[in-house]
Amino acid sequence: MNVIEQFIKKESSSGILLIFATIMALILSNTFMAPFYESFLHITVEIRIGSLYLDKSLYHWVNDGLMAVFFLLIGLEVKREILEGHLSSLKQIVLPGIAAIGGMVVPAGIYLAFNQNDLVAVNGWAIPTATDIAFALGILSLLGKRVPVSLKIFLMALAIIDDLGAIVIIAIFYTTELSTLSIIIALISLIVLVILNIFGVSKKAAYFIVGTILWTSVLKSGVHATLAGVALAFTIPLTAKDENKHPFSPLKEIEHNLHFWVAFFILPLFAFVNAGVNITEISLSQMSGTVPLGIMLGLFFGKQIGVFGFSYVAIKCNLAKLPEGSNWMQLYGVSILTGIGFTMSLFIVSLAFEDDSAFQYTDKLAILIGSFMSGILGYLILKTRKNT
Repeated sequence: MNVIEQFIKKESSSGILLIFATIMALILSNTFMAPFYESFLHITVEIRIGSLYLDKSLYHWVNDGLMAVFFLLIGLEVKREILEGHLSSLKQIVLPGIAAIGGMVVPAGIYLAFNQNDLVAVNGWAIPTATDIAFALGILSLLGKRVPVSLKIFLMALAIIDDLGAIVIIAIFYTTELSTLSIIIALISLIVLVILNIFGVSKKAAYFIVGTILWTSVLKSGVHATLAGVALAFTIPLTAKDENKHPFSPLKEIEHNLHFWVAFFILPLFAFVNAGVNITEISLSQMSGTVPLGIMLGLFFGKQIGVFGFSYVAIKCNLAKLPEGSNWMQLYGVSILTGIGFTMSLFIVSLAFEDDSAFQYTDKLAILIGSFMSGILGYLILKTRKNT
């Protein structure tokens, strides 16, 4: 089984766990168990070393700590794909790259059209721009051979570029007040990591020790801590030699080892602590507000229009070719699936709105609805279309 097949299999299985975790969160938050669920989210976990301490709720440890590991994995995947994978040449990157740009620009435009006059709501413009690769690939796996491998690779490459776009957005637009001292320590840590890479250090422990210092300083700096995971990933060497001078890949080994924990623990736990919305307290009139409408329409219409529309123009202008063995309707079906924002969209919500109840949780429910609609319609279209 090659790397692509292993990736798709693990991400697909993770999608099932994500659904289960989401359902459990919704059940607990809408029954007599709601107070216990809320108490669980706000359990305080403290780590203290002398005068340095981290004191956060379980909710924030998951979003700031465990999600940094998720972004570390994304960083490793992006680096590997750029160096030797499906993003390593201009020919391979053109179609998913253009499609990803469309899938970010159009949904953001739809959201801003609804919320441009609200100074608080406008911060959520990036919420509908994300794609949840675990859910999307999970749905594709249900279709088996009805969907050609070329389209699965297209979706995977698009989602990776989409994640890279999300990283840039978080770094630029969702950074709070900065701590100069913490930024300096973070920069020194990053320089040390680069030096380790330049001198061919292959000990993974060395990268993780310095990476932990980097994460802590970034967490304290005001820049979102998940970016430390990406920075660490980009410094880990793709190729190196062990003590016996045998070649191996530290990057691929770490990526392989992290996949299980991210797919089957971190992402399901993230879904569990973020998807709990008390829908009994949300009315239809609330769901017709500009924020939930912007999110739902951005995910459901914006993503499919952006991805398919930009792809169509690129192919018709001979900038790219239709994925091998696929047809236009299948490409459209996959474009709809990119409207499954879920984990990444929920993550951006936590950054965009510091008060997670600012919009009575209609933002989170809108993500679930928009993602659900995209998943169902995308599945039905791909189910009824045959390969060319």
